[in-house]
Amino acid sequence: MAYRVVADHIRTLSFSIADGARPGNDGRDYVLRRVLRRAVRYGREVLGGKEGFFAQLVDIVVKTFGGAYSELVSARDRIHSIIAEEEASFSRTLLKGIERFKKLAASAENGTISGTDAFLLWDSFGFPVDLTQLMAEEQGLKVDAAGFEAAMEDARQRSRTAGKKTGGAGLRFEAEATGWLQGKSIPLTNDAPKYGESDVTAKVLAILTPGSTFVDSTAAAVEAASNAEQVPVGFLLDTTSFYAEQGGQVGDTGSLVGPSGASLNITDCQVAAGYVLHMADAATCSNRSIHFSVGDTVTVKVDYSRRGKIVPNHTFTHVLNWALREVLGGHVDQKGSIVLPDKLRFDFSNNGPVDAGQLTRVEALCKDWVSSGRPVSSKEVPLNQAKNIKGLRAVFGEVYPDPVRVVAIGKLIGDLLLSPKADDNMASSVEFCGGTHLKNTAEARAFALLSEEGIAKGVRRIVAVTADDAAAAIAEGEAFMQHVEAAAALPDAELDKALTPLKAAVDTAVIPAPAKAAIRDQLAALTKRCTEAAKAAAAANKGAATVAALAAADAAVAEGKGYLVLQLQVQYCLYMIAFWPI
Repeated sequence: MAYRVVADHIRTLSFSIADGARPGNDGRDYVLRRVLRRAVRYGREVLGGKEGFFAQLVDIVVKTFGGAYSELVSARDRIHSIIAEEEASFSRTLLKGIERFKKLAASAENGTISGTDAFLLWDSFGFPVDLTQLMAEEQGLKVDAAGFEAAMEDARQRSRTAGKKTGGAGLRFEAEATGWLQGKSIPLTNDAPKYGESDVTAKVLAILTPGSTFVDSTAAAVEAASNAEQVPVGFLLDTTSFYAEQGGQVGDTGSLVGPSGASLNITDCQVAAGYVLHMADAATCSNRSIHFSVGDTVTVKVDYSRRGKIVPNHTFTHVLNWALREVLGGHVDQKGSIVLPDKLRFDFSNNGPVDAGQLTRVEALCKDWVSSGRPVSSKEVPLNQAKNIKGLRAVFGEVYPDPVRVVAIGKLIGDLLLSPKADDNMASSVEFCGGTHLKNTAEARAFALLSEEGIAKGVRRIVAVTADDAAAAIAEGEAFMQHVEAAAALPDAELDKALTPLKAAVDTAVIPAPAKAAIRDQLAALTKRCTEAAKAAAAANKGAATVAALAAADAAVAEGKGYLVLQLQVQYCLYMIAFWPI
């Protein structure tokens, strides 16, 4: 049986990775991780395989099935690399986990391993519960599955609590609040104006306070807060031009202006169950004697200057996603993103760092999209029709509405729908997205890729900037390189001192990553030049010192002296003192 398990699992993993999946912590990725760990455990413990045996089987799969499935051949290196990395990672905890399991099995009460212990094996040693159950069955034991699920749910609850949406101390927009709104037949928020750039007039439908309590006015919230410095409140309006945080894009900020002209700053905007909540601090009203009430008509004013910094970052998150796939390959999948006014952050799957050459190509592609001025179009499309567009990028496991909003950069969305299977669709960025975007990529004005790093196994993160922030980073990089070039023109004797501050500053400099890599290479070359110059000078000094010492010794002998104490001053060495008995 063990042979069959290993053979089946290596086939499953090889084909799945060739199709773009990889072992991970969520969804289908976690299924693959469980499959791999079950096979590795069988091979190591039952078949006596050595560490690394499982990855070596990839070539057998490719040889056997590659003739009929060419994708196995083209993806061979990636398949082997991913499986080898996962196998090595699990191997580091496998033996300790097996030892821990044996201790737990020996102390199991009533022939059952507790759910808490099974969760510990999963949480600390990476043992999926079905693997623990299998090992338990082999020893005539059971696992408390209900206890394991309870421990898992407790961990999930702690995670959810840590990540719940808040808008100030104690203000939470959760199921209890949205349930109250639905029970009162409060209509869902019309947020269609969020794609425009105009203020709108709206009606206050509800006001949320901490504890999921709704009040009729901010006066009641202030009174309930007992003169606290902060009075968090959330406004539900019938319509809004605010973009609520979702899809990685942060929520808008701005203000609400009441009938009397008093204004209240909106510091965040969240959405849940179709309701958009505008979060504020009632204690910061421009007129403390004026309050906002349910039924008031207000003017909704978005901070469009701030949004103007967010929009190019969102559009170029899509462009970056496309560029990464172009340079690194089709295995690249989005693993997360955040779009802020001052930067964009994009997480993606890749087995290992992206080298400087690849980063340079990715940045160059994004810059080309700025200079070439490609149109950005969007449209709500029936979900099944949208899924047929060749080149579409979507986040696996995400639930999309029907119809779904499609954002296309390059080819217009209408042309994509007319020829959904056209090969040249791959030259455009096509994604499901509800965010706000530019009308043309040229509006971004500049793009700079600032950093690339690993944040988890098989997941990399890129930080980039656009517009003024990108122009500033590019200018800073050019200025830094000029300092390096000026240092390179110095004599060897002055170079080392000039390099010291440059080497200290390059790590923290906010400059494009490709430029930073080139600067580091230049600094390394100059440092090598200093080292070689110092060695040459030291050799020359040694030779000069030897000649001088021999000459002085000969003179001392000629003068009939019995000994000699000689002091020499040479470059890179203040004094040399030698003693020769005569």
